[in-house]
Amino acid sequence: MTNALEASFGLAVSAALMWGILSILLSPCHLSSIPLIVGFMSGRERISTLRAFVISTWFACGMLLTIAILGVVTAMAGKMLGDVGAAGNYLVSLVFFAVGLHLLGVFSIPWFAAGGTAKPRKGLGAAFILGLIFGVAVGPCTFAYMAPMLGVTFKLGADRPVYASILLLAFGVGHCSVIVLAGTSMGWVERYLKWDAKSMGTQVFRIVIGIAVILAGLYLVYTAK
Repeated sequence: MTNALEASFGLAVSAALMWGILSILLSPCHLSSIPLIVGFMSGRERISTLRAFVISTWFACGMLLTIAILGVVTAMAGKMLGDVGAAGNYLVSLVFFAVGLHLLGVFSIPWFAAGGTAKPRKGLGAAFILGLIFGVAVGPCTFAYMAPMLGVTFKLGADRPVYASILLLAFGVGHCSVIVLAGTSMGWVERYLKWDAKSMGTQVFRIVIGIAVILAGLYLVYTAK
């Protein structure tokens, strides 16, 4: 990967993009974002594919913003990039447990609904906040996968800052693409299968996703240091 990043422009950008995708697919803590955003997309009302894409993108942007802030703060504190300790994992796991129980129907979280037309910005704000919270837990994982990227971009930064920025942007796009694709596909699947809030398929799907989100929360507790 490092050799590819130091090769020609086209190969380097392609490698950065692919490494961003793999940083999600190869990381259990990042994979937990998929049931979370998919569960969020299975709101009370059917939504369009475009709105599903926008909401998923807001979630991913919220996650990346938190990761960026954590990187700066922890670096200034002289700690491992993104390492917020066990407290961060426990905080996010509580959110996962709450979301999972919401999807299972144990109780209702009013703002946790992507659908609805009366307040179209409601789902965007909730998705962004959820992404901000999730970014706390995945910070250390993200920076572990960013290590080869940062090594190359720091080397290039002094002489070729634009090139270094493009490589980091390609990594970020790849990193977000899996999450955005997962959330967007949920809107398409609901439309294709003609699911709505009362469909049996929707109810079963929410139970499965709810269990998956709770398991992801348990994983965060297990990996807390």
